[in-house]
Amino acid sequence: MLRFPPVEFSLRPSLSSLSSSSSLFLSNSPNNFISPKIRIEGDFNFLGRTTHHLSAMSASINEHHGHPQDCSFRGGESFFMNILATMETVYLNRNPTAKAILELVRSVDDDRLCYDHFAFRTYGVNGHGIDSMAKLFMDFGYVQREELRFPAKKLKAFWFAPNVPHSDAGAGVNGPLRGYLYQNFSLIKCLQKLSALGCLTWEKPSYSEFQQLARESEYAAWTLVNGYMLNHVTISAHRLKSHLRNIRNLNQFIEENGFKLNSEGGILKVSPDGLLLQSSTVADSTSFQFAEGIVESIPCSYIEFAERLVLPQFKNLPENEVKEIHRRDGFEVGNADKIFESTSMDQLTRKVA
Repeated sequence: MLRFPPVEFSLRPSLSSLSSSSSLFLSNSPNNFISPKIRIEGDFNFLGRTTHHLSAMSASINEHHGHPQDCSFRGGESFFMNILATMETVYLNRNPTAKAILELVRSVDDDRLCYDHFAFRTYGVNGHGIDSMAKLFMDFGYVQREELRFPAKKLKAFWFAPNVPHSDAGAGVNGPLRGYLYQNFSLIKCLQKLSALGCLTWEKPSYSEFQQLARESEYAAWTLVNGYMLNHVTISAHRLKSHLRNIRNLNQFIEENGFKLNSEGGILKVSPDGLLLQSSTVADSTSFQFAEGIVESIPCSYIEFAERLVLPQFKNLPENEVKEIHRRDGFEVGNADKIFESTSMDQLTRKVA
């Protein structure tokens, strides 16, 4: 979900966005985070001079069905869960729309809420691109999956999934993790690049440079001023228990509460097979002071919603037996391309009818 020197990275319920479905519970306890999936996108030719790689990563988090004390989270695993919790906290503090919507949905759905995936944007230059993002998750047992391409946005993407057999889908981070066996010097370096605390890891850009970059890629310009903070999280609609589990009802509920949804390609984005339904809000805006002292409004992050329908071969399964492995997995280029527009100026300045 990102390109240009920037990279977009997504986590699905088990921390992912592009692999087998999983979910991440909204909770103060890191033990509720499970193995996520990741997507990375890239390749952007900047002003015809230098080739940069924009990457995007998606990850999902598998649901843990037991009590926190039943999980044998050890040093490395709990550290990984705390990384995710910190990213989520920074994201919610910087994006009032996302925080408000999560609270609204939880108020209707008995506090039970799962994430489909997380997403980040990064720059793929000088060791700061897809590989550096992927390193964090691969050190904790993730494996690279298919590549996605977005020619119009000069971006390519990869997604990564937890290396856990389907039969162990509920095991989450209790799967084969190896990151905590290392000294984690590369992990610490990677976290600096991720700007997990919401701070830029490079000098403040000038406003003129920001404008110049935005003319080439709004996607890249977003990353220049936001760094590698969480670009968006995605609520797993089908894992809700109320009438909001139908994404059309969820969209209506969000709009009725005064929030603006991304209209690019229609409010509801549907994959060609009709099994992956997605929508998203328009990004929040915030003031940013550029190097010259100029203060301008810039787009922040947004929140996405996804409903994954049951695959045809499992359509006769009783509803109470349907699990994530029975649902449509992965990502769809056409959907993602339109969701990306949530941070575009066209959407930010669009008037609601």
